Amino acid sequence: MNIATTIISFPFQLSPLASRASLQRATHSLSLTPPLSLSKTAMSSSAALPSSSSVTELSDESDFESLLSPGGYISICGFGSLLSERSARSTFPDLANFRTARLNSFRRVFAHVAPVFFERGIAKPETMEISSLSVEPCEGETLVVTVFEIRKSEIPDFIKRELEFRFLAVLPETLDGKSFDYPAVLCARYSDEEFFNIRCKGNKEIYFQQYGQWNIDIIWRDDVLPCRVYLRHCVLAAKNLGETAYNNFLDHTYLADRKTTIREYLATTGSGIMEEQPPESLKHRYGG
Repeated sequence: MNIATTIISFPFQLSPLASRASLQRATHSLSLTPPLSLSKTAMSSSAALPSSSSVTELSDESDFESLLSPGGYISICGFGSLLSERSARSTFPDLANFRTARLNSFRRVFAHVAPVFFERGIAKPETMEISSLSVEPCEGETLVVTVFEIRKSEIPDFIKRELEFRFLAVLPETLDGKSFDYPAVLCARYSDEEFFNIRCKGNKEIYFQQYGQWNIDIIWRDDVLPCRVYLRHCVLAAKNLGETAYNNFLDHTYLADRKTTIREYLATTGSGIMEEQPPESLKHRYGG
């Protein structure tokens, strides 16, 4: 299964990815009005979802609220940095019930550009080591993930933090195959066209604040490699969850070519990544 990169022509011109210095020169801030929001029209790619009836797309905040437990909590599915409880708590300090789970019919792929890596100085545009993780439907694949609960009041911040993703409600299982009582929110692959037209409302200034200030004109792409610091962090986080999660991450997480597993990558082109240390200021956040 190979999903081609979606490329769109924006109604403005952004220069290609360049050196870190040129990216910094391009940076300035813009205020956002109105605030970013979701839309009912964001469901144009539902045909790409797994055939299972347990997967649905969430299009606005009310859809998130429909997943709340009687106690007012919503479940979140972690598959990358959120495999680390320490990372999860750095974003959601009051999270509850952090645990491992299994998610069927999805795979992990390093196939989209993350602005946060540029903001923190750990992106390497000269080698295209700039990508973060998402998940996408893939029949026959199974992921070991984490699941935890956050309060209803934290939903808006969660949406804002993960705005470049497609939000899905999925039903994970325990590692021994028992379905969860409540669905969990999963951040899945989106598309450039939907992000610009729906999340940015076709507004180039909104896009600029999110991505354009870093000279990023394509988000979802197949010519990128994992951000080295982030990949190391995710591998360590999976390892800390135990052998099952660790091996699952290595063998069911792919480069953007959808062929090369992370185990293969770390043994070849990516050798040495696991021996590298994050910058001092990021050692806690990216320490696994």
